[in-house]
Amino acid sequence: MENENKKIDQLFSSLGLLFMLAIVFVILIPGVFLYFQYVAPANEAKLTKLKDAEQAWAMNKDKVLAKEAEEKVEDGIHLSTGLIADADYKLVIQNCTACHSAKLITQNRADKDGWLTMIRWMQAEQKLWDLGENEDKILEYLAKNYAPQEKGRRTPLKDVDWYVLED
Repeated sequence: MENENKKIDQLFSSLGLLFMLAIVFVILIPGVFLYFQYVAPANEAKLTKLKDAEQAWAMNKDKVLAKEAEEKVEDGIHLSTGLIADADYKLVIQNCTACHSAKLITQNRADKDGWLTMIRWMQAEQKLWDLGENEDKILEYLAKNYAPQEKGRRTPLKDVDWYVLED
């Protein structure tokens, strides 16, 4: 009986080994083959696209960030130009800063007629194009936000303890 139990144990052992080999040859090897045939190339393609996207971001990051900075407005001021971010300020940026700095606008003051005179001079002497239907919007923006001011260069100093300089 003991011999028979040993033979049965050996038989089950052999069957277990055969079963494991069958799993390896029938499931595992074809599975690995299928993985490398279909899944791995798809993952590689995804990785390649991801690497390409990372490279594109690395190459264009400065441009994207610069574009975002160009659009940024804080406390009502368009940061990259210094213009007051009021209605139609983008028209002014498009039509005026193509030829000169926005500082040329912000340092000047005029009423609507004064700004129109400057525009006509630029059209006659500096080859500024016809502003068409945008001209009135630009003039309104400039006259509203960069009109003449009645105050001097600075407000008077108050509550100052003056002292005499000695030689």
